[in-house]
Amino acid sequence: MSEIILRNAIVADPWQVLRPEAGAVAEIPAGRVIVPLAVWTEHADALLPRADVAVWLGPADDPASLEAWIARLPLVAVDFPKFTDGRGFSIAYLLRSRYGYKGELRAIGDVLPDQIFYMKRVGFDAFALRADKDIRKTLALLDTFSETYQGSWDQPVPAFRRVARGQATEVRS
Repeated sequence: MSEIILRNAIVADPWQVLRPEAGAVAEIPAGRVIVPLAVWTEHADALLPRADVAVWLGPADDPASLEAWIARLPLVAVDFPKFTDGRGFSIAYLLRSRYGYKGELRAIGDVLPDQIFYMKRVGFDAFALRADKDIRKTLALLDTFSETYQGSWDQPVPAFRRVARGQATEVRS
């Protein structure tokens, strides 16, 4: 069983990601499985009663398509097919801020250590790293910075609004 980072801890991953070939009919296995959005929407009526089925979104998928089911999903994963594709950051932020998703939000695919601090800022709380990366070294990177300047999901108020400043006094000589 592989390991993931979940809420600042390394844990065994009980979920498997279903990645059917393009145009292939997806056979949904028993056990905890994360299915692509297309499979979910096609079989939602049959899958919804199962608490062991979650959904993953690709970079071109619209998170609004999950709005009807969002409160009932145990996990939503966002796929990063290439580390250079940043659309998953926007999808995660929208799931948390606009659609109010409260469950586990996982980054899957080409997830690299230097991205996870920023992924956490937009709402991810679970990370399935690329297989060639050291998960133990990566865990420490979640605390890379003690303060952030910009507002985001984890701290909506930017730093310049969080700092109390006194009025400037004019000095005349």
